[in-house]
Amino acid sequence: MPVIDYRNVDIHIDSKVILENVTFSLEEGEFAYIIGTVGSGKSTLLKTIYGEVEIEDGEACVFDEYEMSRIRNRALQRLRKRLGIVFQDFQLLTDRTVNENLDFVLRCTGWKNKDERRERIKEVLELVGLPQKGYKRPHELSGGEQQRIVIARAILNKPELLLADEPTGNLDNETGDYIMTLLHDISRKEKMAVLMITHNEQWLKAYPGTVYRCAGQRLEKMEQAVCEAPCAGDELPQETMIETE
Repeated sequence: MPVIDYRNVDIHIDSKVILENVTFSLEEGEFAYIIGTVGSGKSTLLKTIYGEVEIEDGEACVFDEYEMSRIRNRALQRLRKRLGIVFQDFQLLTDRTVNENLDFVLRCTGWKNKDERRERIKEVLELVGLPQKGYKRPHELSGGEQQRIVIARAILNKPELLLADEPTGNLDNETGDYIMTLLHDISRKEKMAVLMITHNEQWLKAYPGTVYRCAGQRLEKMEQAVCEAPCAGDELPQETMIETE
């Protein structure tokens, strides 16, 4: 069954129409993009998936279990534990180390055993290529490293779906390229669906996926991007090879 299944969904905020008649689906392990101009409804659509913006009309099902037009607080909490969310502003706790940032999330999501938390933190830091950075505080890391920690935080609970809102927006092209490789690699290895907002349309060809465009209060499916670079399937380089300023 689809991870996301929206059919004829209308999205309003304070009686203002944001998107109408939205119909799309996302399958397990699928990588998809949402593109469009500023204010076209991209971020608002993403917010309906984790329950920050309500659905007005239509059928909006997530994980074939949660109907977003009728979801209640307790079910919403369960849903969010199955999601990972990445924003372009890092939102890391600046007074804590990387390890403490990640441990805080695990404790808040029910991980009681300290040794199990420590092992999971080790796993995700290795997955994002920063196994030796756990003792650092956010200000001691580059922007690209901070974003990789944000991704590590998002995948701590092995989500079935990762929502990413402009995750490369504040990064230079080289670092953004690494982040895109990382997201595609994690999606493939973990069979995790990814729905990503981007303004950078060069990613659509270099890192192929399903593409949707928000325009004129509608969501339309675009022709699938063609891969022009082999990097999306490459193995990630080791930490020592990708230090960024």
